[in-house]
Amino acid sequence: MARNKEAVVLVIDVGPSMHSVLPEIEKVCSLLIQKKLVFSRYDEVGFVLFGTSDTKNELTEEIGGYEHVTVLRNIKVVDDDLVDALQNLPRGSFPGDFLDAIVVGMDMLIKKFGQTNKGKKRLCLITNAATPIKDPFEGTKEDQVNTITTQMTAQGMKMDCVIVRMKQDWENRRVMEENDFLMSVFSNKSSSKVVYVESPTSLLGALRTRNISPVTIFRGDFEISTQLKIKVWVYKKTSEEKFPTLKKYSDKAPLTDKFATHEIKVDYEYKSIEDPNKVVPPEERIKGFRYGPQVVPISPAELEAVKFKPEKSVKLLGFTDASNIMRHYYLKDVNIFIAEPGNKKAILALSALARAMKEMNKVAIVRCVWRQGQANVVVGVLTPNVSDKDNTPDSFYFNILPFAEDVREFQFPSFSNLPSSMQPNEKQQEAADKLVQMLDLAPPGKQELLPPDFTPNPVLERYYRYLDLKSKDPDAAVPPLDETLRKITEPDVELLSQNKSIIEELHRYFELKENPKLKKSTRRIMKGRPSGSDEEKEEFDKGADAKAIDSTEYSSKTKVEKIGDVNPVKDFEEMMSRRDNPKWINKAIQDMKNRIFDLVENSCEGDTYNKALECLVALRKGCILEQEPKQFNDFLCHLCKFCQEKDLRSFCQYLTSHEITLITKSEAPDSDIPEHEARSFMVKPELDSENVKSEAKEENDIMSIYLGGK
Repeated sequence: MARNKEAVVLVIDVGPSMHSVLPEIEKVCSLLIQKKLVFSRYDEVGFVLFGTSDTKNELTEEIGGYEHVTVLRNIKVVDDDLVDALQNLPRGSFPGDFLDAIVVGMDMLIKKFGQTNKGKKRLCLITNAATPIKDPFEGTKEDQVNTITTQMTAQGMKMDCVIVRMKQDWENRRVMEENDFLMSVFSNKSSSKVVYVESPTSLLGALRTRNISPVTIFRGDFEISTQLKIKVWVYKKTSEEKFPTLKKYSDKAPLTDKFATHEIKVDYEYKSIEDPNKVVPPEERIKGFRYGPQVVPISPAELEAVKFKPEKSVKLLGFTDASNIMRHYYLKDVNIFIAEPGNKKAILALSALARAMKEMNKVAIVRCVWRQGQANVVVGVLTPNVSDKDNTPDSFYFNILPFAEDVREFQFPSFSNLPSSMQPNEKQQEAADKLVQMLDLAPPGKQELLPPDFTPNPVLERYYRYLDLKSKDPDAAVPPLDETLRKITEPDVELLSQNKSIIEELHRYFELKENPKLKKSTRRIMKGRPSGSDEEKEEFDKGADAKAIDSTEYSSKTKVEKIGDVNPVKDFEEMMSRRDNPKWINKAIQDMKNRIFDLVENSCEGDTYNKALECLVALRKGCILEQEPKQFNDFLCHLCKFCQEKDLRSFCQYLTSHEITLITKSEAPDSDIPEHEARSFMVKPELDSENVKSEAKEENDIMSIYLGGK
């Protein structure tokens, strides 16, 4: 048997208590075969059914017993016929004995492979374990299970047990508890994994449909210091399952050629621009890298010489509090560090380190180079994984941490810093809390819905099903999405209908508006806007009693590069929405400042004050959205001082009447202005104007006295 070749015997309960879930079992077993046809077409599979009305197995013929156990198919290489056979399983009429069925499946593997292929023989048991097991002739049922587990270990067999317990009222609680105990004996004393499922979705992911052999990415020393090193092995714990690669095949090979691969070989030729007929050989080609306006040629030898080539190693850099490592720092896949198998000193040292870190709530920062000659170094975090099982040693989970170049900084306004008018009231918060509780995927007393370990990727599952359908009928249409897969991609319709009142309550307390379809250019603008910017701008419009054009409500055909006289607010909004260069933000702000100065200074008895106010309101909003509060606050102070010096105090009064004030810290986190200081700024111009009027009156009185005396 090849390295990754596996022999599997499916042991399926088809008794009366299983009839309601057999359609789902047919799907998951068919999917197992479909995946093996894609990834492991040389694997061998056999089927054993128990709870059947008849009996058909070799043990019954040889020694008797093992009734109502039927070998539907002997162990042989997977083929298309297997899928068809599994999609129409017979319904049994007798309660099944899963111990008898397990023994029959073991007998099939032993007769087929003997003592060979240890670790590559697997039993897959699917039952509800709700029917009683026959008493053995000698000893107890537990003794019988111990005998079976001993034989399984000696033969190098593994077993996956899927216990299906759907929404049904079970009468034989005592029988179920006894069977669950026997299952726990299998789990503790052999290489068996027992899984309980309560939904079709979990059943679809509970059976391991693809056999992936564990391969270490590192074996060596975990260097705590130069004197202390622990032997470790590192495996991948999670890795994204990629969509199958679709290859190009040719139909030009003769139909009679059974050994034709039908593969297409692609060759590339590089030709000179000066002479298109001349082919440039590899030795005359060189890679170039763009550096400013020029392209710098670098030969393969130079490129190899400049690469950083560290030594293979895993070194501890230090420890830090677990709270210092944010969840969004994790990159790529998760690895698991275990002590070298069989090395008792390494197991003890790693366990002591993991338990100490767990007790102190610490994590370790490590530097890793997995292979000799690896071109890059990764820095990651080790999180202790203390095992609660006696036969499973402690370990560490490893996540890669980002470098400074990998971090993306986005300035989003904090919800806690928003004014009270932009935060939910008590009734809105209560309605939102009810929605969260309604859609809780892990309700108390029930099995969690959509757990990652048992939730298959619906995109991949649908592809494999359609691939099987297409192999039988080239003209087959894409079938509708399976209901079991639909439950993964969509909310539970039954749950929503049962809690319709909660949805309606949420509608009452939150104003819902239809989101209009936006043009392509507008969508690009929205990608660059901070989250929640539309709501912030809408609330500010209400407070300032002014109307400005939202940058997401229009798309310009020509890019605006300066603020004009006709519609300065629109020009400002368009410049602020540009994302082709960061300079446009500062340029738009500066141009708007200049436009406001011009409007105020050139006004005739306040005829341009209204337009200046609109520009100022737009500038204030733009500075809040782009987190530039200091620019606006400094400008407003400078503008008021300018108006007082140029005898334009009426504009300051005009701003005060429209409640234009500084940007506070509650509106923009980067602002240093508290609420009370902003409110006091609104009355300063009035006080200053009153003082000026008083001073002017005194000057006029003095002048009249002087003229009268003369």
